[in-house]
Amino acid sequence: MEFKDYYQILGVQPDAEQKDIKTAYRKLARKYHPDMNPEKGAEDKFKEVAEAYEVLKDAARRAEYDELRQYRSRAGSGGFEPPPGWQSSGGAGGRHFEGDFSDFFNSIFGGGGGGAGGFRQQQSGMRGQDAEIEMPVFLEETLSDASKRVEYGIPVYENGQVREIRKSLSVKIPAGVVDGERIRLKGQGGPGMGDGPSGDLYLHIRLVPHPMFDVEGHNLVVTVPVAPWEAALGAKITVPTLSDKIHLTVAPNSQSGQRLRIKGKGLPTKTGNGDLFALLKVVMPPAANAEVKALWQALSDKASFDPRAQWSN
Repeated sequence: MEFKDYYQILGVQPDAEQKDIKTAYRKLARKYHPDMNPEKGAEDKFKEVAEAYEVLKDAARRAEYDELRQYRSRAGSGGFEPPPGWQSSGGAGGRHFEGDFSDFFNSIFGGGGGGAGGFRQQQSGMRGQDAEIEMPVFLEETLSDASKRVEYGIPVYENGQVREIRKSLSVKIPAGVVDGERIRLKGQGGPGMGDGPSGDLYLHIRLVPHPMFDVEGHNLVVTVPVAPWEAALGAKITVPTLSDKIHLTVAPNSQSGQRLRIKGKGLPTKTGNGDLFALLKVVMPPAANAEVKALWQALSDKASFDPRAQWSN
């Protein structure tokens, strides 16, 4: 079995901070998303990046993976097998995975898929196999019922042999879906044996990272750069939302890190909409000339302000 170096896949160092891992994942997921990149192999690369992030974003799973990585380093290159008696604690509260992950992931973290793209074998042999696939969804697509085409393969057993049949569906994604949500499409899995019913198709929703908005449940957070004088004097600024732009009033004496709530501009829910939070970030202008520096100095002298005065208490 091939060992997967998840750090190398995301292009980060083994001691990388979580924020750096998240940033690398967002960049690569956007780059290789099938809807953004039609090149051959992009979808496989997207799945590989998603699998790497699935492991490294969780502290417990990352620690287990690091342990195996060290074990593999001591054992040398070549094929990889977990140490004798290895058993993952599952991370994230012992979560059980049934997504479209590699054999390496399934063997380490106990995924329910394994081989054939994550299909679950039914014990009775009569009912058709269920199919488990990931459905990447852009944040903009959660605003209304959007139809997306999915293609997937299902292994079929005939006369002792296994062959794969391909299926293609136009799937309506309900408005307001959240990351990790599991949608069942009855009867769209593998065909049953004899008179047995077909299996089901399970879509695992994975929200594609957005370059501007962070997701907190059904709420969105957008970082809004403001100039020092806008924060000090107040200003009316234009802020983007997922669907349009709005005008926002920044009150005088606003602080960097302050969150302003824009009601109803988040992601849809079953009863309405979440909110959008504008996170103010005071940004300094580019390097100033002598005249501007003199103005800053005059302001410093006039204000007589020490932001760290409380440290002396």
